[in-house]
Amino acid sequence: MEIDLSPKLPKKVYGGNGGAYYAWSPDELPMLREGNIGAAKLALEKDGFALPRYSDSPQVAYVLQGNGVAGVVLPEKEEKVFSIKKGDAIALPFGVVTWWYNKEDTELVVLFLGDTSKAHKTGSFTDFFLTGSNGIFTGFSTEFVCRAWDLEENVVKTLVENQTGHGIVKLDSSFKMPKPNDKHRNGMALNCEEAPLDVDVKKGGRVVVLNTRNLPLVGEVGLGADLVRLDGGAMCSPGFSCDSAFQVTYIVRGSGRAQIVGVDGKRVLETTVKGGNLFIVPRFSVVSKIADPDGLEWFSIITTPNPIFTHLAGSIGAWKALSPEVIQASFNVGSDVEKLFRSKRANEAIFFPPPN
Repeated sequence: MEIDLSPKLPKKVYGGNGGAYYAWSPDELPMLREGNIGAAKLALEKDGFALPRYSDSPQVAYVLQGNGVAGVVLPEKEEKVFSIKKGDAIALPFGVVTWWYNKEDTELVVLFLGDTSKAHKTGSFTDFFLTGSNGIFTGFSTEFVCRAWDLEENVVKTLVENQTGHGIVKLDSSFKMPKPNDKHRNGMALNCEEAPLDVDVKKGGRVVVLNTRNLPLVGEVGLGADLVRLDGGAMCSPGFSCDSAFQVTYIVRGSGRAQIVGVDGKRVLETTVKGGNLFIVPRFSVVSKIADPDGLEWFSIITTPNPIFTHLAGSIGAWKALSPEVIQASFNVGSDVEKLFRSKRANEAIFFPPPN
């Protein structure tokens, strides 16, 4: 049975005045279940506060829009409170408690991609809230909570019952949240739009790779990531992850065409992608994209912390490394065709500008 690889949009799971939480369903995007991958999106309105929670999955968060504040508590560590803005990538290992807050007029939108191999539901995140109508302590008896917090029963009831919101609430505009600490960003977040470029091709594209070298915490998450910006009409070389990883791609902006080729040279996906779409490339399958005139930008996670890709075109393509005789025999062509083939894309790698 063939798996549907077509791009999908998320659906709202819950929300209210403060914002909403959206998720992609493995029932609609089967590759989430196949690849043990979860995907969700948090959108906070002005004064929106995403209540403290922890997830059953390690994740990479990526800020798609806006500015805000994030609070992260690593296991047995102090709370880190830091400013976040568009382009920030944040590694969230197992067991971290997080909260998110938006003080600005512009909506704050954060994408979450992660590994669900140890989750309650394959292909989905499950969050455990510390407070709110579905908070952990609403399930314990008053006696247990009194003992745990060393408080009188009337105080415990106030703490457990006063917050009636579910997951996201809207705070009063006069309420003062903790001030961000610039030092807390160190090692917690990397802005992919400001980081040094790993690849920069004129009229082609640019890429920033997120790995253990520039954000060591991704090693604990077990995922790598990259932000790719393809110029209008440019092409991303056909390539594949050569370390058996899945590639999960979220289209940040723009539009373009994508093709994926799998086993036996079969084209398993040919589609148009646009902002907000999510799709997943199966292991070892070859993918290529061509941007529309307005360009194409995407954020991807790869299910290994230090991904390695093999490209099948361009100056660093695998074909360039093969001897002329092997190419002639493989394609069943003469030396003249082989020389013409080898002479092309001699100075271009990964991204190819549009033809003149």
